[in-house]
Amino acid sequence: MFKNYLKIAWRNLLRNKSFSVLNIVGLSIGLAVTTLIVIWVNFEIGMDQFHENKNRIYQVYNQHPVNGEIWTWNSTPKIMGPIIQEDYPEVESAVRLQEDSEFLFAQGDVRINGNGIITDPDFLKMFSFPLLEGSIETVLEDVNSVVITESFAKKMFGNVPAVGKIVKVDNTDSFTISGVLKDLPSSTAFEFDFLMPWAFLKQRGWDDKNWSNNSIATFVMLKKEADHAAFIKRIEGLRKVYDKDSPEMVTYLYPFTRSWLYSNFENGKEIGGRIDVIRMFGIIASIILIIACINFMNLSTARSEKRAKEVGVRKVVGARRLALVSQFLGESIFISFIAAVFALIFVIIGLPHFGALVEKPLSLDLTNVGFWISAFGVICFTGLLAGSYPALFLSGFKPSSVLKGTFIKSNAAVTPRKVLVVLQFSAAIILITSSMIVAQQLKKVQDRQTGYSKNNLVYTSIEGDVEKNYALIKEELLASGAATSITRTSSPITEGWSNTWGFEWQGKNEENKIIIQRFVADEDVSETLGVEIVEGRDLDLDMYPTDSTAVLINESAATLMNFDEPIGQIVKDNGIDWHIVGVAKDFVLESPFQKIDPMVIEGAKAWFNIIHIKLNTANSTSESLAKVESVFRKYNPEYPFEYEFVDQEYAQKFNDEKRTGQLVSLFTLLTIFISCLGLFGLASYMAENRIKEIGIRKVLGASVTSITTLLSKDFLKLVLIAIVLAVPISWYFMNNWLEDFAYRIKISWWIFVLAGVVALAIALITVSYQAIKAAIVNPIKSLRTE
Repeated sequence: MFKNYLKIAWRNLLRNKSFSVLNIVGLSIGLAVTTLIVIWVNFEIGMDQFHENKNRIYQVYNQHPVNGEIWTWNSTPKIMGPIIQEDYPEVESAVRLQEDSEFLFAQGDVRINGNGIITDPDFLKMFSFPLLEGSIETVLEDVNSVVITESFAKKMFGNVPAVGKIVKVDNTDSFTISGVLKDLPSSTAFEFDFLMPWAFLKQRGWDDKNWSNNSIATFVMLKKEADHAAFIKRIEGLRKVYDKDSPEMVTYLYPFTRSWLYSNFENGKEIGGRIDVIRMFGIIASIILIIACINFMNLSTARSEKRAKEVGVRKVVGARRLALVSQFLGESIFISFIAAVFALIFVIIGLPHFGALVEKPLSLDLTNVGFWISAFGVICFTGLLAGSYPALFLSGFKPSSVLKGTFIKSNAAVTPRKVLVVLQFSAAIILITSSMIVAQQLKKVQDRQTGYSKNNLVYTSIEGDVEKNYALIKEELLASGAATSITRTSSPITEGWSNTWGFEWQGKNEENKIIIQRFVADEDVSETLGVEIVEGRDLDLDMYPTDSTAVLINESAATLMNFDEPIGQIVKDNGIDWHIVGVAKDFVLESPFQKIDPMVIEGAKAWFNIIHIKLNTANSTSESLAKVESVFRKYNPEYPFEYEFVDQEYAQKFNDEKRTGQLVSLFTLLTIFISCLGLFGLASYMAENRIKEIGIRKVLGASVTSITTLLSKDFLKLVLIAIVLAVPISWYFMNNWLEDFAYRIKISWWIFVLAGVVALAIALITVSYQAIKAAIVNPIKSLRTE
């Protein structure tokens, strides 16, 4: 019986080649897109899930009531880790992470800048990063020991064993390589070339017991027998005991396993994060697969007349409905298997490109038994989903009606086929609208005035001898014509590295705590960065030696502080009285999607980490950079000269939204394409069924235009209904998406009109081809067919 069913399925495929191709292409694209998105989603969900102790690890967060809301953040004081381990017996270990620590490693003639983590000795006991060489128990015990990754070891020593080798760090401290780590897997959020012991940070004098300095990450691992819920509740009051300045602050433990996907908080509650994007594209994958299945349903039911007599005869000779349903579902699964073969080919070809688009090293393991079991399940599910309605529809024909030819009710106002077409185009219109709104929002933010000049501006870190030779470097760069101006800052102009609500000024409302960005700059801020001074003057140590304690405030800070005359007013920070000498126009320091925070730009008595250089446009960029590099090599010969372009760094802020827009646009096109395949097939079948009617109409004098309109209008009505349904749905979801951005567009009515027009045009073009083709057929030929 199974063999007979297989033969019938194969013969039906060959007999209806065009419909078979439309079905298989639609299903294969749906399956391929779903597979790609599932691979990506699995990668994201699997981030840092390989750690053996993952369910016992928590990251320490702070929660603080501010102005009626609860703020949540994950940076902590350096003293918190040791206190937790000492005071709470439920804790097996607590480790601190000073991340993004950059040092120059030198060994012989090899000099490489490395980015790593300074941490406590238990780091490798808590997190499962396997050592290739060395012992987990001892690798980070000695103050001058360092653990490096396998790839970093090859850069430093080639294929020579690294353990035991001595390296110079920042040309001052000698370190012994105590261990070599296997290269970090792609499925971890940690990024580092090396691990250094916390004892080294203390040796450098960088450790402190200041509870207000929230600057590092702290993780705790509970003992196996610990009551997690009880401990999480008990540790909330830690600050009341130790932090006399902020006793109302709550110590909050957040599960490590959730930190990658759920990173956003609102009023103390977890509200999502990366999981929102994953959910969105999971829904899109489901929509595309369902649309492909709808195609199958529509095309199968449209061909029902061709198989009606088969069903009638089989029922007359005794076939039960269950047997017919099984046959038709089997045919559907058979087609799904064929589509899956093509889908797998599409996935293998498209995976590298899709991985590049989402910026993830995605891979497909064809040797994984779990993959094939899952694939078999998806294929069967898709076949059952796509074939369920046709199977029930075809098997439900009454033999007496079928053999009389009176079983079809094509004139019904509402039929399942029409409903399915409406659903298809509703989904397409929602995606068209979404892609347009994402593109508009991205363009609005990209066009936003930054408040500073990005062009021909580069920055480099202050390291080695740069600080002591800064005056000479600056003088020579200006004299050489490589640069037109130079200034030092605490961070790149594209990033905020420090903020606080601890600034004080006369008239401040102590109950109203507002985060103020702390930026530090040398003189020539305005000239180098292009920041506009709207009141007062720039910092100028040559003319005003007291400007080492001078500050600029931005317009938002001036509004917040509400001085009648800000120039000359005192702002207190870190025990220093800073006097205001100017007001700078607001500029974007961090996210261009959010509002600009109040900012205080402190003078030279603070600290510097970065040098910004405005390149001379009289030279080519390469010529200017070559001169800059030669000067830095002259005064800082032990360090490689590394720099970043500010405009490129700023452009990277749009990467996530760009990627979202590109993915939505790609999947919108695929959704439209699959929908058009089904519509094309339906229009073809409609024209075929009405060929005699068309012939009679032409004989009676109907024009090609009138016949085309007649054949097209029913489909266009369905698209119009889809537009009515899709507009409020797309508005609701996209309005919610835009609420995440303080700087955003307003959704205009014309977006929905344009999306509707596009959908109508696509449907009209798809249907009109078949309609015109049928309308221009010679009526004599049409009337002879029987």
